[in-house]
Amino acid sequence: MKIFDTFPDPQFDPRPEGQGQQTLVLGGGCFWCTEGVFREVPGILSVKPGYAGGNADTANYRDVSNGDTGHAEVIIITYDSAQISLGQIFKVFFWLAHDPTQAGGQGNDIGDQYRSVIFYANDHQHSVAEQYIQQLDGERIFDSPIVTRIEELKDVYAAEDYHHNYAALHANEGYIRGVAQPKIDHTRKIFGKSEAA
Repeated sequence: MKIFDTFPDPQFDPRPEGQGQQTLVLGGGCFWCTEGVFREVPGILSVKPGYAGGNADTANYRDVSNGDTGHAEVIIITYDSAQISLGQIFKVFFWLAHDPTQAGGQGNDIGDQYRSVIFYANDHQHSVAEQYIQQLDGERIFDSPIVTRIEELKDVYAAEDYHHNYAALHANEGYIRGVAQPKIDHTRKIFGKSEAA
C-alpha cells in the first residue's frame, strides 16, 4: 500500500520473515495523540498505550510522568503486514503522528517520557528504522535533523485502562481538541476515513 505521495516512501522496506500479524512499539509524545492517529490507519489491527524503556515497578502514569524512570509513553501497534508494511507505518509516524526533530518532548509536553523513539524487537525493525531516518535526513525532508532514538525493546507494559482510546472518549477536552484532534483529522483525511469509520 502506497500512501500520501508528498512524503517519501522508504527506499528500504523489505517484507519481514513470516507474513501476517506483527507488533511494533513507538513513542512520539503523549500516547493519547499517537494512539488516536494510528487508529485511523488501514492495516492497523489494534493500538494500545503503554510504557517502555524502564522497569516494571515504575511502569505507571504517576511515576512515568516525573520523567526520571527511563520509560517513554508508547503505543503498541499490532498490524497486518499483508496490508501495510513496516516502512509505511514509519512513514505515518514521522509525518503525521509527531515531530521527529523535537528533542526532549513534543510541543508543550516536555520530558524524556515524551521522547521520539522506536523500540525495535528484531533486526528487521532496527534496519528499516535506521535506514529510513538516514534517508529522510539525507533528503533534508525536515528543517532540522531527526532526533528519534532507536532503542532495543526489552519490556513493554500496558498503560492503565483509562488511557485506552482516550482521544475518542474525551473528544471535548481542551488538550484533545487542541493537540490530538488536528493530527487525527489530518490522518483521517489522508486515508479517506469518515469520523464514523
